[in-house]
This record gives sequence, structure tokens and C-alpha cells, in this order.
Amino acid sequence: MDRLTALTVFRHVAGLNSFAEAGRRLGLSPAAVSKNIAELEAHVGARLINRTTRRMALTEEGRLYLDHVARGLDALAEADQALCPVKTAPSGTLRVNAPMTVTLTRLSDAIPEFLLRYPDLKLDLQLDDRRVDMVREGFDLVIRGSDNLEDSSLIARKLATMPHVLCAAPSYFEKHGTPRTPSDLTGLQHIRFSLSGHADSWEFTKGERTERIAVAARYSVSSSLAVRDALRAGFGVSLMPLPYVEDDLTNGRLRSALEDWSTVETTLYAVYSSRQHVAPKIRAFLDFLIDEFGKVTPRSA
Repeated sequence: MDRLTALTVFRHVAGLNSFAEAGRRLGLSPAAVSKNIAELEAHVGARLINRTTRRMALTEEGRLYLDHVARGLDALAEADQALCPVKTAPSGTLRVNAPMTVTLTRLSDAIPEFLLRYPDLKLDLQLDDRRVDMVREGFDLVIRGSDNLEDSSLIARKLATMPHVLCAAPSYFEKHGTPRTPSDLTGLQHIRFSLSGHADSWEFTKGERTERIAVAARYSVSSSLAVRDALRAGFGVSLMPLPYVEDDLTNGRLRSALEDWSTVETTLYAVYSSRQHVAPKIRAFLDFLIDEFGKVTPRSA
């Protein structure tokens, strides 16, 4: 048994949840993939994957082993990179998927400068608020905003946490009254961001007291920028990530309310595949993201 090959096959099978797909990625026949897994199980003396003709799943031993295998393979890849600095320069095409609003408000101005640093790198950036299958759709890295990131075989690097703020145009509050408690929101017009994890219910907490307000909106839209436009137009109130409305709050175009209540936060992650070592182009973009999201604006400080 070529142990390094067997470990690589095991990591691919576990990450892709498929013997066939792992074989296609590695250029191996289904029989070769099965043989490597069987020989690896014989070597460690434990069953790593339960499989039938229709499905497969890691055993408890398999999940524990995968964690150590992934770290070991990554360490070997990093050792190879350390000895080949010329080959580690970012190059090729980097395919990235990211939410539209966070990209336009926090990243797009800085991307040209990023590309100027790496003349051999091409960036294919697709802006899409839907949740994509990065492996199936061929993305090298995706940016995800989530209140609760699901478990997966992918690596997720935390970039930032975005607090939310309830806000509306000053004219709207002047006409309909500024809410003093969450229950006051029931009499106001709600604007609903349909892709949010809290699209149907807004939660507010003060001390040990928690209130949940059902969102009843005439206007439901799948773009945070469209929600912001409706807020600016004085159409109603909404719960928005602070960075998206920060300038509007500063210049008085929008006004916040219920600031003495805490509410939801959305955490942004850079997600990339753990099937092999991090490619130089991915590492460069990841460092860029960490740097950009690490910049603190005055109001957020």
C-alpha cells in the first residue's frame, strides 16, 4: 500500500462524500479507490467508512482519523511549499462566490489593488446572495454570511461579525413614532430581506428578557441593497447589518431605534475546500479578505 496515496484518497472520499467523485478528481478507477480505502482500514485496524451501493458515511473512528489525516496532509503540503517559493506565487484563475451587498460595501473598491499585486492571477468573482455548492459549482473560495454555519468537511475562516440595527428614515419615525420597545414594531411597516436566517422573526434581548416579533411585510425582497433603498424612501423599518447602513446613519439619512436592546449578528466566513493544501492563489485572496475585514470603521469601533 502506498500510504500517502491511500490517505489522500480517504480525504477526498470523506470530503466529497463519494467514491466515484473522488476517483474522478484523482484520476483513479472506482476499484482503485475502494482498494486504497480497504487497505487503509486494514492498516489502522478499524472501519473508517460505512458504505452501501447507495450511500456512505464516516464511522466515529473515521471522523477522528480524518481530522488527524487532514492536518498531516496540510503540514506536508506546507513543507513542500516552503522549499519551492518560486512555485508558490499566486497564478491562474481564482473563482470566488460572494454575497453581493457585502462585496459592494466592503471589498469591491480594494479588489483592483489586490490584482495589481499579482499580475499572473485572474479573478472570476461571482456575486450571488444564494448559498452555492462550492465543490459542485467549481468555486475555489466562497464568502458566506451565517448566524449558524453548518458543519461540513470544508474549512471556514471567520472574517467578521456584523451586528444588526433596527432603522428607518427619520421622516418615517416622525410620522409613525419611534419604537421604544420591540412590541411597538407590530404597528409599523416591515421591510423583509427574504434570504436572511431571521426573515420571518426579529429577536431582541435586554437582560433576561427576550422578545420575538413576527415580520409581517408588504415588501419582501432578496437584496439588502433594495431593503436599504426602501428604508431611505421612508417605506418602513427593517433590521439591517450595520455596515450596510453605516454611512446613512452617520449622515442622518437613516435613524436607528431600540439601541438599548441587543439583536442578531451575522458572522462572515471565508470557506474553502480541505481536500488538499491551500493553493497560493487562495491563500493570497484569503489574506486579502482578512486584511480588509480587519479594518474597523469609526462607528463600529
